Amino acid sequence: MRKLKKIADETTQDINNVLTNPLTEEQVDKISEIVENAVIRGLLEGQHRAVDAARRCAEHDDEEAKRYAEAIRHENDVLIANLSSLR
Repeated sequence: MRKLKKIADETTQDINNVLTNPLTEEQVDKISEIVENAVIRGLLEGQHRAVDAARRCAEHDDEEAKRYAEAIRHENDVLIANLSSLR
């Protein structure tokens, strides 16, 4: 969770370093939130792909495929909840 927040903060700092005029503190906060949300959307896309891959790998056993998919979703839900609580 802190790692995703760190990614968002580092990306915001990288953006700030490219700009001619540094961001205000308010802009830094808003951009950091935008980056965090983009990271979460990317994480969710990765989750969807992982679930699809798990289902393909376990297509011979529906119960096993469901367990894999549920485990992937649960881990990502916990991650996103914890990330959201860091705000």
